[in-house]
Amino acid sequence: MEETRLEQQLAFVEKHSWADADLFPLPSDASKRTYTRLTRGSESRMLMDAPVESEKLPEYLQIRGHLEKLGLRVPEIFAADTVAGLALIEDFGNDTFTKLLEENTPEEVLYMRAVEVLVQLHRERKAAVQVKVPPYDMALMLEEVGRFLLWFVPAVRGKKVSSAEEEAFFKAWRSVLAQVSLDRSSFVFRDFHVDNLMIIKGDEGLQGCGLLDFQDALIGPAAYDMVSLLEDARRDVTSQTREAVLAYYFDACPEVDRRAFLKEMAVLGAQRHTKVAGLFVRLSVQDGKNLYLKHLPRVVSLMNKALAAPQLLGVRAVILGLVPDFEEISFTEEFMGSMQRA
Repeated sequence: MEETRLEQQLAFVEKHSWADADLFPLPSDASKRTYTRLTRGSESRMLMDAPVESEKLPEYLQIRGHLEKLGLRVPEIFAADTVAGLALIEDFGNDTFTKLLEENTPEEVLYMRAVEVLVQLHRERKAAVQVKVPPYDMALMLEEVGRFLLWFVPAVRGKKVSSAEEEAFFKAWRSVLAQVSLDRSSFVFRDFHVDNLMIIKGDEGLQGCGLLDFQDALIGPAAYDMVSLLEDARRDVTSQTREAVLAYYFDACPEVDRRAFLKEMAVLGAQRHTKVAGLFVRLSVQDGKNLYLKHLPRVVSLMNKALAAPQLLGVRAVILGLVPDFEEISFTEEFMGSMQRA
């Protein structure tokens, strides 16, 4: 009989001397990756389960080492099996930025800790040249916005887009992405937001800001992670915090062209929000993860705002042609349950 995944996990834990630990599975996120906390007296570890068919444990291990060399705080690795997709890693505790914000930790305090990470990352030239990760190129950017066509539009209209609509959609996006898709200036986390950032008790400065889930990193434009942080799909960020973070970043990185950076943020914000709108619908339809539907109003609002930038009016026109009232649609669980993918 084939060994079950739980049996593989237990065998891995036993092999690395944690068979006597208590196991506490943590809630899963949008990926197939899962975490289980192992506790034994005052000690703890995290068991990362990264299925090889869908996750990227080798990339995680490689990038972790790179970020550590840059002076950033990443989990220590105690054991790893890349064939099985299992790793025993440091337990950072429970203080995610998300949890701390819910407990009324001042927003600006945490976001300033996060921008310090980006400053460190973007100051280090080796951050973008001494790691082997793919480029954030045109093909990938288009594949991501294409999720809007595959999932969001059919959910609203009840039918797939036509060949002519698809052609117009990608033509408009190619035009606005032409410059940013060639940018190879920075290491890009891709999901640099409060769910993936932690405060490490007892540590100060950069070592006190723990980083999670960086295995999908790419080389691309520096502005992308700033968009991930300040235009979060899961929570609203105040204008005061946004202004403070950007002011700190520009003061710390005087070589950055502020106008060009903000222009890139508008393009990359539109690209990211369009992608995420499609992703959240897909997670509901394909994976039954309806918890992300509550964030769709915020995502489409951010998307609508980004598409108002002058350089994005062509994309906006195409999207309005596909779904004229996209910002007003209510993606309730009942709505999603009543429709099927076209």
